[in-house]
Amino acid sequence: MTLYETIFARRQVRNYLNTPVLKDQLELILTCVSEADQLTGQHAAFKLLPAAEVASGQKASHYLLAYCDNSPSARANVGFVLQKADLFIQSMGLGCGWFANIKPKTESERFCIALAIGNTEVPLRKGPDDFKRIAVNEISEHDGPITQAVRLAPSSLNSQPWKLDFQAEKLLIHDAGHGMKRIFLKNKLNKIDLGIAARHAVLALEHEGSQIRSATPVTNGKDFYIEISYT
Repeated sequence: MTLYETIFARRQVRNYLNTPVLKDQLELILTCVSEADQLTGQHAAFKLLPAAEVASGQKASHYLLAYCDNSPSARANVGFVLQKADLFIQSMGLGCGWFANIKPKTESERFCIALAIGNTEVPLRKGPDDFKRIAVNEISEHDGPITQAVRLAPSSLNSQPWKLDFQAEKLLIHDAGHGMKRIFLKNKLNKIDLGIAARHAVLALEHEGSQIRSATPVTNGKDFYIEISYT
C-alpha cells in the first residue's frame, strides 16, 4: 500500500511476535526516517534500537526513538516525522505502535517518544468504518479527503485534539483539545498529535494533486497551530 492508503487501514499494535524484524526492513525504516521532511525550522534526531537497549512494557523487536527539545514546535515535528514512519512500517506488513512509556536505557537526554516495531499477527483495519473517531463537523466545516485523512490520525487517549481551518492555498491545524484530556495532554502529547495530523493532511493533499510549499509550526499567543501552505 501507499502511505496514503495505509492511513485508512493502520492500527495501533500492542501484541508482537517473538521474532526479530529483518535487517533489510530495518534499513528501509532508517532510510524513511532519515529522508523524511521535517516541519520548517525543526531538526529532530532519531535512533532505531533493539529491544535489549530499551525499557518498555511492550515486547516489540525494535524501537524508533525521537529526540528533540521541549518546545511545542519540536514536539509537533516529532509527530510529523514519526507518523510517516508509522505508516511506512505498517505498509511493509509490520506492526507498529505509539507508546509514551518507552525509555532508552542510555542516552535519554532530549528523548521525546518512541514507536514500537515488530512482526505481528494483528491485521490491519478493513477501512474507515473500523475506526472510533469524533464526527467530521467537530473537526472542520468542510468534509472531504483531507478532513477524512486527518480524522483517522492516531492521538493520545484518542483525544483527537485538532481543528481544521481551510484558507486560500493554506490549511491551519489548530490545537483544540477537548475537556480534561486537553489539560492532561497539552504540555507534550497534544503537540505530537498535531504533527501526526499534519502528516495525514500533507499526504492527503499530495494525493489530491497539490504541491506542498511548507508545513510550519506557529505559536501565536496562547494558540498553537501548524500552517500547511500548498498550490
